[in-house]
Amino acid sequence: MSVKIRLQRHGKKQKPFYWVVAADARSKRDGKYLEKIGTYNPNTNPATIELNLDSAVKWLHNGAQPTDTAKAILSYKGALLKHHLDGGIRKGALTQEQADAKLAAWLEAKSGKVDAKKEGLTKAQAADKAKAFKAEQDVNAKRLATAAQAEADAIAAATPAVEEEAAEVEAAAEEVVVEETPATEVETANEVETVIEEVIVTEEATPVAEVETATEEVTEEAPATEKTPEA
Repeated sequence: MSVKIRLQRHGKKQKPFYWVVAADARSKRDGKYLEKIGTYNPNTNPATIELNLDSAVKWLHNGAQPTDTAKAILSYKGALLKHHLDGGIRKGALTQEQADAKLAAWLEAKSGKVDAKKEGLTKAQAADKAKAFKAEQDVNAKRLATAAQAEADAIAAATPAVEEEAAEVEAAAEEVVVEETPATEVETANEVETVIEEVIVTEEATPVAEVETATEEVTEEAPATEKTPEA
């Protein structure tokens, strides 16, 4: 029986999630399988891969052939390297300890690369968020500036109308004052002042005229002085 290591599709529409399985080459892609040895989720960045390393190497030892995608996954997780090292052990080219040390060093280096990639992606995402936030702040500031300018323009446009209205109110107030003080009252006041002045003049002139009249009367009534006969 020919065995293949391949992916079996699961998940939702446009969000696939795969199982890594060892299955009969004659079975359907999503049909029966012999063993599930891992999962592959391409929806994350980087992709999330879980793999049972020992089971994958066991199937490789038994002659299972991986598909291209499955082979890339096995290589990414070190299954192909372990399969190669185990072949070296069987041939006596190296010991189990040496093979384990080489595999551990490779896995550690691979883990460092993956962590560096994750850190770079995190920084890139943070930079993108900061950039988007800055752009949003700029848009909000521009919107506020536009609103403030529009309000200032509206106030400037309304100011002449207010001044004209104030001028009209002031003119109306002046007309009211003029109407409350008609010309007749002014003329009457002038006549009253003239009469008062005439009375004052009359009162001041009366005593002098009376004295003069009395003097004239006394002079007329007084008899002529008799002349004394000469001795």
